[in-house]
Parts: sequence; structure tokens; C-alpha cells
Amino acid sequence: MDPPTNESPTHAWATPDEIASSDSSQNLEIQEKKKSDDQVSVETEEVISENTLIAWLQVLGAFFMMFNSWGIANTFGAYQTYYETGLLAHESPSNISWIGSIQAFLLLFVGGLITGPIYDAGYLRGLVIAGSVLGVTGMMMTSICKEYWQVVLAQGVLVGCGSGCLLLPSVAVMPQYFTKRRAFATGIGAAGSSLGGVIYPIVFHELQPRIGFGWATRVIAFIMLGTLMVPILVMRARVFPSTRRPLFDKNILRSIPYDLFSLGEFFGFMGMYIPFYYVTSYSIAHNIANENLSFYLLTLLNVGSIFGRIVPNFFADVTGPLNITFPFILFCSIIAFCWTSVHSLGQMVVFCLSYGCFSGTFVSITGPALATLSNDMSLVGTHMGMSFTFGALGLLVGNPVAGVLLKRGWIAPATFCGTANVLAALF
Repeated sequence: MDPPTNESPTHAWATPDEIASSDSSQNLEIQEKKKSDDQVSVETEEVISENTLIAWLQVLGAFFMMFNSWGIANTFGAYQTYYETGLLAHESPSNISWIGSIQAFLLLFVGGLITGPIYDAGYLRGLVIAGSVLGVTGMMMTSICKEYWQVVLAQGVLVGCGSGCLLLPSVAVMPQYFTKRRAFATGIGAAGSSLGGVIYPIVFHELQPRIGFGWATRVIAFIMLGTLMVPILVMRARVFPSTRRPLFDKNILRSIPYDLFSLGEFFGFMGMYIPFYYVTSYSIAHNIANENLSFYLLTLLNVGSIFGRIVPNFFADVTGPLNITFPFILFCSIIAFCWTSVHSLGQMVVFCLSYGCFSGTFVSITGPALATLSNDMSLVGTHMGMSFTFGALGLLVGNPVAGVLLKRGWIAPATFCGTANVLAALF
């Protein structure tokens, strides 16, 4: 006689008492295992909460990774000014801005989409080392460039890829160590990009007339090498996903809030960095300040950005990151529309500090905001990568378009910047 088809082979010829005993034993084992797992989880959380030094070392490591990724991208305004009058004077401002745009595009594209599976596979340290080697090598190669295409490959592609390798680890490791103060910790780490945008342009501006373009760029590369040793030594992830993270999740595209935010990210990054590239040229063209003093306006933008990345993120943990994002981007657009009404040094200082503050919030709050919009926390990295790709496309085209519009006068790029920020705020 064949055993019943709806019973498992183990229970086929067992008595009812044996079946009940077997099921009870299995249930007991499952409960014990779950209890054990919960106990391990609690013990792990207690260890992590007590070991605050390790958690804040991650913030320190993220700070220096941002210092040498977004910080280098924020420095390109200094190179833009030099290239227009020096090494690449034969090229148009739009062509020169493509170098910085490619660098910033690869920063978000590589950092948001390509490095995700590598990070999930457990190669956090490998990404930090690879990003350090590519970034430092790229700046070293930039120092010996003579032609436009050489600068594109070295400073645009190589440094951009290196920066992209550093971006994801600096953001992805934070949620593993912080819960209540996650946005605040992320903001402190992101402030490294603003400080890099303050220090590196000053180093280049002060050293280039004294030791030349090549050695000034090499000094920056050596500073990068020294500061990147910190994340190489201290960065460590608590856990990695048990399964490989996909590059693309089509289901999230059915979420209207996520789609609208990603479009807003595209327009935000399209217009956000136009003043960082052209504010020095604007000041010189309108005789607001001499060439030396005008250069430090870029520094003021990044100084304002430091406050914009830390202070609003502190309140974002209470109000929610989306509630902070909208008004700050809207203020950015208002300030951008006022750009061409600036005609004195005092007005320019106020413009740079205020625009830097509000734009810094947009950059640092994007990651926490996307985390609130993800419908599956196990795929939040994938969703961030997809959305960052939209932002990367905006970075790629925004500044070159502003360079083309500059041929029609300064009101054209200023209006373009303000309109892009308005669209970002609305979306």
C-alpha cells in the first residue's frame, strides 16, 4: 500500500504520538534557535553601543574619504579659473568645465551604482585602497599633463573613478553604527568634502605661482595620500548582506515619491554646482574684487557648506530628512536668482556663504532622504545607486550647459541655476 501523497516520507508510517512528538521537538529547536539568534543580536548591539570609539572612528574615516572625493570635486573651480587663463586658455569655458563635470559624474555613477556589489561582497577595505590609489595617481598624472585630452583622462576619468570608489563606503557604513543620530553622523562625515573644498583650493592658489602648476598639484596629491591613510586603517563594516545586491530593482520605479525625488535629484545636481565653477570668473568680470581676492570666494562657498552639512542634519533626525530638503533647496534657488544683482564685495561674501550653506544641505541629506523612501531596507543600497545615477547625469550636463549659456551674458547661467533648483525643490 502506498503512503498518502499529502504526507511527508518521515511521517508516512509514524503513529500519531510519534508525529506529535516529532513536531514538538522541531518547534522547540526552532524556538531555541530563534532565542539564541535574538540573544546574539542583543549582545552585539550592546557591544556596539558601548564601543563608541569604533563607531566614531568610522565617522573620522568617512570624513577623510569625503575630504578626498567630494572635496576634490569641489576644488575644480580653482582649476577652472587657472585653465581658462593658463594651461588650457585655448579652450572655451564650457569645454574646460567638462573635465570637472566628468569627474563629478563618475563620482556619483561609480560610487552609486558600480561599487555596490563590490561593497556587499565584503571588499570595503579593497574599495578604500583602490579609491586612494586611483585618486592619488590621477592627481599625479594631472600634474604632468600638457594637452586637453590628457587632463580629461587624468583629472576627469581617473580621479573621478577613484572618488567614486571612496563615496559608497563613507555612506553605507554609517547605518551599521548609528540609528538615532544617523543623519547627524552622516553630516559630520560629509563636512569633510566642504573642508577639502576649503583647503585644496587655497593650497593650489598659494603654491601655483611659487612652484608652478605641476608641483602645486603634486602637493595636493601628497596631502591626499597622507589623509587617506586614516580610512585605510580605521574603516571596518560590522556586517555585509548575505545575498548579492542587484544593480537594478524595477519594483521601486513603481513608487511615485521615489521617482519624483530622483528627478528632483537630477535637477538639483544639474544646477547646484554652477556657482562653484563660475563665481570667481563672475567677480573678476564685474570688477568686484581683484583676481587674488576673487579666488577666495570659492573658499567662502565651501565654508558655508560646512555649516549646511552639519547643522540641518542634526535637526533632520527629528523632523525627517525630506522636511529639511525642500526648504533648503528652495532657498538655494532664490539666492541663485539674486546672483546677477551682486555688485559689491560685501554682497558677494553674503551670497557665497548663504548659497554654500543651503547647497551643502542638499548634498548631505540626499542619502538619509532616500533611505526613508526605500520600500525595502534590504535593497536601500540598490535604490540609492539608481537614484544617484540620476544625480550623476545632472552633474554631467549642468556646468557645461552653463558655460555655453555664458556666451549670452551672466544672467543666462544664473537663471539656469535658479530654475534647476526650483524644479528640484518642487519634485
